[in-house]
Amino acid sequence: MIPRYTRPEMASIWEPQTRFRIWFEIEAHAADAMAELGTIPKDAAKAVWDKGRDASFDIARIDAIERETKHDVIAFLTHLAEIVGPDARFVHQGMTSSDVLDTCLSVQLARAADMLIADVDHLLAALKRRAFEHKLTPTIGRSHGIHAEPTTFGLKLASAYAEFARARARLTAARKEVAHCAISGAVGTFAHVDPRVEAHVAKAMGLHVEPVSTQVIPRDRHAMYFATLGVVAASVERLATEIRHLQRTEVLEAEEFFAEGQKGSSAMPHKRNPVLSENLVGLARMVRAYVTPAMENVALWHERDISHSSVERMIGPDATVTLDFALARLASVVDKLVVYPDNMQKNIDRLGGLVHSQRVLIALTQKGMAREDAYAAVQRNAMKVWRGEGDFLALLKADPEVRAKLTDAEIEENFDLGYHLKHVDTVFQRVFGTA
Repeated sequence: MIPRYTRPEMASIWEPQTRFRIWFEIEAHAADAMAELGTIPKDAAKAVWDKGRDASFDIARIDAIERETKHDVIAFLTHLAEIVGPDARFVHQGMTSSDVLDTCLSVQLARAADMLIADVDHLLAALKRRAFEHKLTPTIGRSHGIHAEPTTFGLKLASAYAEFARARARLTAARKEVAHCAISGAVGTFAHVDPRVEAHVAKAMGLHVEPVSTQVIPRDRHAMYFATLGVVAASVERLATEIRHLQRTEVLEAEEFFAEGQKGSSAMPHKRNPVLSENLVGLARMVRAYVTPAMENVALWHERDISHSSVERMIGPDATVTLDFALARLASVVDKLVVYPDNMQKNIDRLGGLVHSQRVLIALTQKGMAREDAYAAVQRNAMKVWRGEGDFLALLKADPEVRAKLTDAEIEENFDLGYHLKHVDTVFQRVFGTA
């Protein structure tokens, strides 16, 4: 985790004190269940809670023990015994390290998903507000980076809104997928721990019971989780890239907010750069980079190995923290985005009416001209405009083949910008449920 790209709320999920607190809760809830089943004394389970509930775990002490034992869970249990006293001998009975580690990771990833979902909600709110603000602001649509036909800036933002609504649904599904508990003991047979202990811990920790956990929770769940984060990051990059293109000097239809006192370049005082959007593209690349190792973690040896462990200690914090930061930054960029409707109109007009070529094509076919002939006639005049040889409307009016099918008024009728906006309400109804 890089402090520059870290928000404290998400980072706190991965702090050692939080991790040890979750480990304690797993062990204490398991002790409660064992006590109810008569496996351990009820007084012992109560002592674990009484002495450990408000304890601040000594991270330095745990680290010191681990340097000797070379085992993180044993180091924690040893330190817990120092806090709880003799009753600590009843802790962790029948359990294995993965029961604690995997269940803890599930809790952490579920909590991280909750924060990411909240981040998406904030982004969706910003996108919706700006979409309605520019619902009927005409702008040019582009394919291959080239002017195509008119659209509205509101529709651009509505498209992003729909994409992040899907992202929210995916994150919700990923949370459900990963939020599973395993308290099944060595190789997952429950030989030394009753399945009812697992059910109790799962309910107490807000998780589902893992049906078959071998000795670890199957890593296809985690792969799906991190793959989802990668897809969400790709959506972040798509919108950030759109903003970067719109801020190009030759386009300048929208740009990031430039604060008073902000500097764009150490050398050129005139510069206003899309630095936040560029940063988002870089952060998205990093989140996606964590997907492949998560996929490779699925193929563990037999009932368990720890080749996944080092990977998850890195990608768990880094992927969630980075995406959390990126989503919050993107919401701010959208919320403060400076939009230039006049420049949008200038760009629409830049090609002298060529953006209406399809309407003229259709009009000619409706008057009886073969489509191939109609296409050739429209393209012939369009290419003259591209070469700077005239105005599209005037050229069409002067073309004998076109004039044979369409009057001047009929040609002019096909240059109406409003024609392209007539179904904006329909799209907004589909996306937002209201126009």
